[in-house]
Amino acid sequence: MSNLAGRRVVLGVTGGIAAYKAVEVCRRLVDAGAHVIPVLTDSACRMVGPTTFSALAGEPAHMSMFDDSSSPIPHTSIARSADVVVVCPATARVISDIRTGRSGDLLTATILATRAPLVVCPAMHTEMWEQPSVRENIEVLASRGVIVVPPESGRLAGGDLGPGRLAALADIVSAVERATGAAHPLDLVGMKVLVTAGGTREPIDAVRFIGNRSSGKQGHAVALEAKARGADVVLVTTRPDTAPEAVSVIAVETAEEMAEACSLHAPTSDLVIMAAAVADFKTAGSSDHKIKKSDGVPEFVLVPTVDILAAMGASKPAGQVLVGFAAETDDLEANAAAKLVGKNLDVIVANDVSKPGAGFGFDTNEVVVLMADGSRHHVPMCDKREVARMVINAAVDIAGREPGKQE
Repeated sequence: MSNLAGRRVVLGVTGGIAAYKAVEVCRRLVDAGAHVIPVLTDSACRMVGPTTFSALAGEPAHMSMFDDSSSPIPHTSIARSADVVVVCPATARVISDIRTGRSGDLLTATILATRAPLVVCPAMHTEMWEQPSVRENIEVLASRGVIVVPPESGRLAGGDLGPGRLAALADIVSAVERATGAAHPLDLVGMKVLVTAGGTREPIDAVRFIGNRSSGKQGHAVALEAKARGADVVLVTTRPDTAPEAVSVIAVETAEEMAEACSLHAPTSDLVIMAAAVADFKTAGSSDHKIKKSDGVPEFVLVPTVDILAAMGASKPAGQVLVGFAAETDDLEANAAAKLVGKNLDVIVANDVSKPGAGFGFDTNEVVVLMADGSRHHVPMCDKREVARMVINAAVDIAGREPGKQE
């Protein structure tokens, strides 16, 4: 991950159910080199144990204005030492307190006393997140320069589905990096980037389809990384429900729909990254009605879908960098290398989807990046956002821009 060495990060943890995820945020910040100062509210301590943060962080967890032996005025000493303050998760209550300047505990007093950048990561039930008062508070904080990492849509406490789930942990760490100036410079400013993500669905009948296990996570991570580095990003995805809000999203379902969207945007794109898992076959004809079991076992004739990547390679404009992905279970590099040459790619990212922790549905991945010039880079098991960073670095290098340097 990007270097946070020497940065002092105050990690404020409040009493939302997502407080357990703050433990992993703490670990990732420490792994990135940060000195983490945990500040927990009373409600947070009902959700997670302060001992856990004390063991992981740079110093013991702080919880009280009055029982902190490290300083007689802990809120000011912590506030003045901070390079950034991140509140994860940020409940509706603490968001309101920050907006109004209410000092009700050590965390809110620290936020009032600091001059460091503030990162707020809301997490709450959908009904709370959609309340006009909460949205207004968020808008006011953003207008004041607070970095808000918006929640995602997904499964919430109690099994509900909807917006309000804590943002991806990699996105939270990236926001901290940006706030401290440790993130990558904007080396993609002025570039148009097209990214595809997710697995296509080819209909069999009104309710069934031919598909695959792709979650879209790797493609979405690529889109978010490109956006963070200053690119104008178009994301064509079969999973718009989990797509990052920061990019322009085109929702598709079938290979044909994805091909149409790509043909519209690829000709004017400087960088095309085809991370989607496109179905290779579809039925020769699908039914508009549900096929009933009582009618007997149906027979289907499969025909190839459009080869989007090959079409992109055949019509690639001069100067465009084209990146493909190869999800394999056998002969990983040999199969990927053949695809690299056969489809006129500049880069191919190969991963063994049978490996534990890699591939479809996981937050982590392990890949081999093969370049048209014959070079290769192995990216060991890591967060998919880190994989995205390495992939874009390779593409930027081909495009003639030095990775990490602004033009």
